[in-house]
Amino acid sequence: MKAVQITSYGTSDVLRVNDIERPTPGAGDVLVSVEASSVNGHDVIVRAGELKMVSGRRFPIGVGLDFAGTVVETGADVEGFRAGDRVWGMVHPRQKHTTAGAAEYVVVSADRVSHAPKNVSSVEAASLVVTGATALIALRDSVHMESGERVLVRGAAGGVGTAAVQLAHAMGGHVTALARDRHAEFLTDLGADEVLDYRSTTSDQIGPFDVIVDTVGTELHCYRSRLAKGGRMVTVGLSPSALAAIAASSVHGSRRIRTFSANPGTPVLGEVADRVTSGALRPVIDSVYPLADIAAAHQAFESGGVVGKHVVAVAA
Repeated sequence: MKAVQITSYGTSDVLRVNDIERPTPGAGDVLVSVEASSVNGHDVIVRAGELKMVSGRRFPIGVGLDFAGTVVETGADVEGFRAGDRVWGMVHPRQKHTTAGAAEYVVVSADRVSHAPKNVSSVEAASLVVTGATALIALRDSVHMESGERVLVRGAAGGVGTAAVQLAHAMGGHVTALARDRHAEFLTDLGADEVLDYRSTTSDQIGPFDVIVDTVGTELHCYRSRLAKGGRMVTVGLSPSALAAIAASSVHGSRRIRTFSANPGTPVLGEVADRVTSGALRPVIDSVYPLADIAAAHQAFESGGVVGKHVVAVAA
């Protein structure tokens, strides 16, 4: 089979599409024929060597956090899945993988997949695995958003941002999206009640908000000051400055900044699938690349300005 791997850390130039032996599922595993994957920040930082404490220095290392496809084979003791089932899921983000989601086949534990939503294609589904799960965990589990609350989504045009706008709207929030002005009509269609251009709007000009979902990871202390009494803020845009702001917020004041590492299992993935099926969450795709052009997909991701996700179509 073909699989994207790296044999050294570095820029997108280190990505290789290699011919390797197809893996075999063990007990509790499923073998999935991958039809699509997507590019996530996690993929980029693994490739660049920023997670060496997890991925180590033994190569090759597989690339691709998420996937959508069809079950080919199940190992012993697997219940709830059988060959032919359309599924989506993630490899474990805190484990090293010789092969991962950007491959023609992937083996994962059955508790890391769920049945994929039936009303979208695998390419569309791949755009929602990480983004949908991250946005759902952020809003529901991290900040415990309630209907009627004022919600700010920062970085609203990106993958997690577009999912957060949709889910916050579906959960009854009054949603303010912070993005480029040219995305206003698009984000309004997704459910934003107000769209502000981040280039001409400073943090002290907006708010207060009950909930802030940040996907950028900068100036967190400025946006934290825009929280109303009892307000909550969560960031998924981790950086050294973001980590410092998170630490400071836990010491000074009640409006601490929350963060988490999205690592959804079958229940969360199933809930996201239900929201896609209901129409509360729909795919937003910036561009689709063939597996052979995954380096270009990484380059596009790192260039920024994305609207939704960059998806890698694995199956022809």
